[in-house]
Amino acid sequence: MELGVHGLNMNAAVDPHDTARLARRVEELGYGSWWAADHVVLPTGPDSPRDPTGALIEPLVHLSYVASVTTRLELGTGVVILPQRNPLVLAKQAASLDVLSGGRLLLGLGSGWLAEEMRAVGVSPINRGARTNEYIDSMRSLWTDKAPSYRGEYVSFDAVDAHPRPVRSHGPHVVIGGTSDLAFRRAVTRGHGWYGIGNSPTDLTKHLDGLRRVAEEVDRPAHLGRLEISFLHLNPDTVDDDTAREYADLGADRLVLYPGPISSAGQTVSFLDRHADLASRVL
Repeated sequence: MELGVHGLNMNAAVDPHDTARLARRVEELGYGSWWAADHVVLPTGPDSPRDPTGALIEPLVHLSYVASVTTRLELGTGVVILPQRNPLVLAKQAASLDVLSGGRLLLGLGSGWLAEEMRAVGVSPINRGARTNEYIDSMRSLWTDKAPSYRGEYVSFDAVDAHPRPVRSHGPHVVIGGTSDLAFRRAVTRGHGWYGIGNSPTDLTKHLDGLRRVAEEVDRPAHLGRLEISFLHLNPDTVDDDTAREYADLGADRLVLYPGPISSAGQTVSFLDRHADLASRVL
C-alpha cells in the first residue's frame, strides 16, 4: 500500500513557494501520489458546503506546477467534476499534462453533486451521470483511436484528431470517484481505478462490498486490468498504525491522507513528516 496526500491546492497551501516546498517534501518523504481537489465555483450563503472565499487552485493547472518541481510523484485529480468540463478540451489538457509529467497523471473523474455549481456553469445536474459516461468514452477515443470519433447525446465529433497522445497507449490512468452504485458501475466498466472517501476502514469495507456487487453484474473490459483502490481518509486526527493496517488488509492500493483545514504550510509539513513512514510500518 502506498501513501498519498490530498487537498494541497486549497487554502493556506496555494502560495507558489509553499506549493513547491510541500511538493518536494512529499516526494522526499516517499509519498507516492499528490491529489488535487476541484470546484469551479461555490455557492455563497449559509448553506454552502465550504467557504466560497477559500482559495482553490484549478487542479490541472496546479498539478502542472507540481509536475515541474517533482520527478516521481503520481499526480491525481481527486476528482475533476467531469460534466462541468468540455470533454475535448479536458482530453487535450490531460494528455498534455501526462506528456509533460512523463506519464504520471492519475485522472480522477466524478459526476459531481453540487447542483448550484453545475447550474452556474450551464450544466443540468439531472443528466450528469449519462453525460459523465459519454465524456469518458469520447475522451478515450481521442486518446487511443487511430481515427477518433464519437456519436452521443451530449458530445459528438468526427474527422478530428489531437496530439500529443498520452504516454500510455490506453490513455491516462482514469480513476473514477464516487460511492453510489452508478459510480461503482462506472469504475468497473470505465476506470483503471476507483477513488473513495470516508472516515474509517468501516466506510471502505462498505464501499468495497458495493464494488464487488456491481462487478458481479457487469463485465469489466480486459484492457483496464485490475481495479486499483485508492481511499481518501478524511479525518486527520485518526490516522495511526492500526488504522493504516486495516486499510492495507482490506486491499487498498493507496491510502490518501488529508491534513485538514490548515492555517500554514508549516503545519502541513509537520503532518506529512509524522505520517511519512506509516505505510512501511504496517507492511
